[in-house]
Parts: sequence; structure tokens; C-alpha cells
Amino acid sequence: MPGKIYLIPNSLGSQDPDTFLPVKLKGLITGLKFLVVENARNARRYLKMIDHSVIINEVTFYELNKHTDPGEVHTFLQPVLDGHDLGIISEAGLPGIADPGSELVNLAHRKQIRVIPLTGPSSIFLALMASGLNGQAFRFAGYLPVQKNERIQSIKKLEKRVLDRNETQIFIETPYRNNAILDDICAACHDQTLLTVAVDISTKTESIKTAEIKIWKKNKPDLHKRPAVFLLGKS
Repeated sequence: MPGKIYLIPNSLGSQDPDTFLPVKLKGLITGLKFLVVENARNARRYLKMIDHSVIINEVTFYELNKHTDPGEVHTFLQPVLDGHDLGIISEAGLPGIADPGSELVNLAHRKQIRVIPLTGPSSIFLALMASGLNGQAFRFAGYLPVQKNERIQSIKKLEKRVLDRNETQIFIETPYRNNAILDDICAACHDQTLLTVAVDISTKTESIKTAEIKIWKKNKPDLHKRPAVFLLGKS
């Protein structure tokens, strides 16, 4: 019988695992001997945060990130096919959501391997919960284009979906481009469109604010290098 795959939540920022991991899950996570992670060093640190007594040398880590050879990904499932359980840990939040782990999960389903999601924090869903925007119809657009002209056109298309369908549009950006994308949002959107900017979610510097574009134009916060989620909604 093949093993199971557990999708393991990670902290957001400096969040203490004690705030979101039940004791039962801690034991399950630290008992796994095979883990697929984005960064092995960070994953080792995370395991030690969960339980200082965990023996890191007994855990095999497979790195799945933008540098991973696509032809190598299927080999990460071999321990599961051999009967061992395996965990997937994202760098932050939940695996499979804006995260390369989804590729491995897709392969697991093709091989009829059981996938078990464990509950934990997601900056995307926490931002939506706190935004006050439509939570019945929403769309995650991921990262927008890097080129300014293409990015502005993409923002306009997202706003059109908001206005035509009352569908909340959620997107993220590389932290060092946050100020630039906020400028582009303010330039591209109508004054009455609602924008939520959720920054540093679940940390001491957390800020989640929803206001019309015309309000943001008058008072833009400095978002440089701060993890942020952006949401557009209908007023």
C-alpha cells in the first residue's frame, strides 16, 4: 500500500506555530521522515520551531522550487510508493496555493495517492476574510505582468471583472515591487473602485485596509519589501 501525502501549513512571517498548529498536528508533522519543501534550510528551522527535540538528520528533504528539474519531480513520490508518508511544506502559508507544491499533488492524484490537507494560515484567504469585499465570488489572479504597460492593462481587465460580475479580484506581487503596483492600481482604476491592501498578515505590523481608490491616491503607504495581498472590489 502506498503512503499518504500531507499538505503542511507554514507560518506567515514570524508567526509562532503554536498559534495555528494543534498538538495533534505537531506530532504528525515531526514524525514524517520525508518532506518536499521549497528551501531545505528554512524547513529545518521550521521543524525545530515546532519541536526542538526533532532529529533533523533523520529527515530526507526534497527541494521543489523554480530551480528544480521538471523531470525530477516525479521521483519525489518514490517514498510514498514504497509505503512511507510524505509531507509538503510551503515557504509560507498553505502548500498548493500560489506554491509549486501543486505540481506534485497533481502527480499524486494521477497515481491514486491519498492527499490530506492540514488546516493553517493563508494570507490570500485571510486577506479576503478581512476585506469586506465579496466572498461569494472571487478570483485569484496570482502575480501580474512585470512590464508596466502590460501590468496596467491587466489591472484594467481585473477591474472590469469586478464591475461586470461583482467578482473580487485577488493578486500578489514581489515585495520590492509593491509600491510600483500600488501606483499602477491608482492610475488604472476608477476612483470609486474598492481596494484592499493587506500587509504583514498575522505579524505585529499587520495592516489590512479597504478604501476607495480616490482615498488611496491621497495617502499611499510605504509597502516596500513588505509581504502584501491586493484585492479589488465593487463599492
